[in-house]
Amino acid sequence: MANPNILNITTITGITTALTPTTNTNVVLLANTTSSNKVFKINSLIAANIDGSNAIDCTVTLYSNGAQSQGSAPSGGAVVATLASTISVPADASLIVIDKSTGIYLQENVSVVVTSGTASKINYVVSYEEMW
Repeated sequence: MANPNILNITTITGITTALTPTTNTNVVLLANTTSSNKVFKINSLIAANIDGSNAIDCTVTLYSNGAQSQGSAPSGGAVVATLASTISVPADASLIVIDKSTGIYLQENVSVVVTSGTASKINYVVSYEEMW
C-alpha cells in the first residue's frame, strides 16, 4: 500500500508510548509497518536518563524496516536518517529529541530505533498521531 494522502484522513488517534530498553543495542521504539495505510505524525520524543549518578549516551534513528514490534531489534533494513547521535544525557536529566515545532512524519515501513549506552538507563517517551 501507499502512504495515505493526509488530505483524505478520516481518523486521527493521539497515542503516547514509552520504552526503557533492557539492552544497549538497537531496539524499535515505534514502527509503522508495511501496508499499514497509516502515517504517524511524531509530536515529541523525549529521552530521560533514569540513572541517578551517571551520564548515559543515546542515539535515535529512522530505520527502513517498519515490520518489527516495539522492543525488538530491527532486522533487514538500514538507517535512513539520524535524529540524535551518541548524545550524552546527564544523570537525572532529559533530552528532547523531537518537539511540536520539529515534528516529523513516519511513513509506512519506517521505524524509530533507539540505542542507549547502558541497558535500562534511558526511558524513551514518544507522543504521536496515528492518521488513516
